[in-house]
Amino acid sequence: MSQTVLTVYLRHYCHLCHDLLAALVPHQARLGFSVREVDIDLDPLLEARYGALIPVLVAPDGAEICHYFLDEAALADCLGKIR
Repeated sequence: MSQTVLTVYLRHYCHLCHDLLAALVPHQARLGFSVREVDIDLDPLLEARYGALIPVLVAPDGAEICHYFLDEAALADCLGKIR
């Protein structure tokens, strides 16, 4: 079974984005997922969609798990539904 890939929509100059990425690190090995970073400034459609809502943690099916800060319960719930 391949590893689940979660997406973080972000801006590279955003401190909340860096905080969310750092908060995910201790959960990655334990919960078995990897993170794909997508800079919304590189895509006008993503910038229009997310704007100031970043960072956004998104499940493989496109469901938004959380905005701004890591919601550990929502992350666990999402990964539990995938498995």
